[in-house]
Amino acid sequence: MKRLLDIELQKLWKNRSSKVLIITYFVLLSFIALIASIKFEFGMFKLHIAEQGIFNFPYIWHFNTWVAAILKLFLAIVIVSMMANEYSYGTLKQNLIDGMSKKEFIQSKFLTVILFALGSTVFVFIMSLILGYSFSSYNEIGIVFSDLEYLLAYFVKLTAFFSFCLFLGILVKRSAFALGFLLVWNIFEGIVIGLFRWKFNFTENIHEKIGMFLPLESMSNLIKEPITRLSVIKSAGEAIGGKAFEKDYSVHFYEILIVLVWTVIFVLMSYKILKRRDL
Repeated sequence: MKRLLDIELQKLWKNRSSKVLIITYFVLLSFIALIASIKFEFGMFKLHIAEQGIFNFPYIWHFNTWVAAILKLFLAIVIVSMMANEYSYGTLKQNLIDGMSKKEFIQSKFLTVILFALGSTVFVFIMSLILGYSFSSYNEIGIVFSDLEYLLAYFVKLTAFFSFCLFLGILVKRSAFALGFLLVWNIFEGIVIGLFRWKFNFTENIHEKIGMFLPLESMSNLIKEPITRLSVIKSAGEAIGGKAFEKDYSVHFYEILIVLVWTVIFVLMSYKILKRRDL
């Protein structure tokens, strides 16, 4: 495994575009800390974001993983470009000539996916601890390390998303087309959910039950938006209508299982395509 991972890391680090994107991604992740410095002043009204509790333990695990997941597109570009370069530069064929099997090739790519997801998760964990201990009103160990399931959900979400990007990179061969397909698929899922929402009674939530089995929507469901959990938002919701913001923010085992199944499907499909393709 180490040999396969070393080969992939050398390819990525020698590619200037990939190197810039990876560095940019982690720099942008660190910018989450800048949210603490945001202040709004409108006459007598003053709002300091950090004082609203976004960096309180254990809420910070939910908030930071949700914000960090938005930036995953940077590494998605690296993943699809990684596959496009294999075809463009002929390194895939050369690796196979040198004795690497197609199964080992897919394993090397998936190990890179795991490394990206794990590296991002560890980075968010460390950054959240620093921000939490700097701004949180609650520093008891039991509170600090509760709700860590959001980190697990974040890792699973990134692994699945990058596996999907790997599959698209192998399927389409061109990074621009693969990213375009990703956008089209996202729109397609939105249309499917919208049609079910329109066709059936909204109170039955049929669209949500269908959506949780679609690949991108199931990944999105792992970490629900955390903004409406804030006390200031809840207070505003109660002032204008009562229970508008009541929802389940938890990470559920069945949601993780669905996403893991999609991850396995993407990896197996990637291998099947590569195995049948004449290189």
